[in-house]
Amino acid sequence: MKFAVIGGTGLIGSGVVENLNAAGHQAVPHSLSTGVDIITGQGLEAAVAGADVVINLTNSPTFDDASLAFFQTSMDNLLASSEKGGVGHFVILSIVGADQVPDLDYYRAKVLQENILRAGPIPYSIVRATQFMEFMDATLAMTADGDTVRLPRTPIQPIAAADVSGIVAEVAAGSPLNGVLNSAGPDVYPLDELGRLTLTAKSDGRSVVTDDSAGMFAAAHGDVLTAPNDARIAPTHYTDWLS
Repeated sequence: MKFAVIGGTGLIGSGVVENLNAAGHQAVPHSLSTGVDIITGQGLEAAVAGADVVINLTNSPTFDDASLAFFQTSMDNLLASSEKGGVGHFVILSIVGADQVPDLDYYRAKVLQENILRAGPIPYSIVRATQFMEFMDATLAMTADGDTVRLPRTPIQPIAAADVSGIVAEVAAGSPLNGVLNSAGPDVYPLDELGRLTLTAKSDGRSVVTDDSAGMFAAAHGDVLTAPNDARIAPTHYTDWLS
C-alpha cells in the first residue's frame, strides 16, 4: 500500500513512516520542508496523488484559539485534495479526553478536527493518545519558576511516542475504523507526582509544588485524560522510558 504521511518528518510521523516501510509498504513523508503547505494547499495534490491512505500528523503552531482556524483550514484542504486523488482511508491523531476539556482552546480545536473528518467524504480512523512521555519536559517548563515547578494533581497516563507511532501505523494499514481507537501507556500518575519522579530521575534539583490551578492540565477535571475502558494499552512504562 502507498501512504502519504503529512507531517511525516516529526516525532510521531517519522516513526510511522519507519514502521510502515519496515512492513513492506511505501510510506512517503511530507511537510513544509518537502514543499507541502497544508494551509495554502501548495504541493498537496501531488503529495496525495496515488496514495491509498493519507495520515495527517500535522499540528497547530500555537495552542491558543488560533489553533481552531489551523485545523479548519488544513483539514478542508487535505480532505479536498484526498477526495480528488481517490484516497480510500484518512487517519488523524488526536487526544484522549479532548472532548471533555472544553476550557482548553487546543482541545476544542482537536475536537473540531475530529468532527470535520467524521463529516467528510472519506472513510476514516481517529487514533486518540494520552500525553506523550516526550512532552514531560515541556510540561514542567510551562509552570517553572526558579527552583520550583507548580503542577496540579490531574491524573495522567503517559504513552511513549514510539508506541503511538506503532499504533498509528497499524491502524492506517488496516480497514477504516470510521470511529476512534483510544491508546494510553500502562501507568497512571498524578501530574505533580509524575513531575517529582521526572526531576529525580534527571537529577534536577528543582522541587514540585502541588497547585491544582497551575498550567493547562488544571482545566482537566477528574480522570478525563486517562484511558477509557476500551483503550489499547501500550507496553512502555514511564520509569523504563526515563531510564
